[in-house]
Amino acid sequence: MALLNWRSADHFDPTGDKPCVICTKPTPLRSDRGKPVHKVCAEEWIDRHPPEETGK
Repeated sequence: MALLNWRSADHFDPTGDKPCVICTKPTPLRSDRGKPVHKVCAEEWIDRHPPEETGK
């Protein structure tokens, strides 16, 4: 299972909750790209969508 390190304050938006892009429940958390998403939702999404292997 993917485990993200979101200890940085950059992953918290003090301006308020927005709907998670995956489960639509409110969250103050933000992805590396600034999208509202729960950490557990992001980890689960990564597990379901592994990177494709290259060089085939």
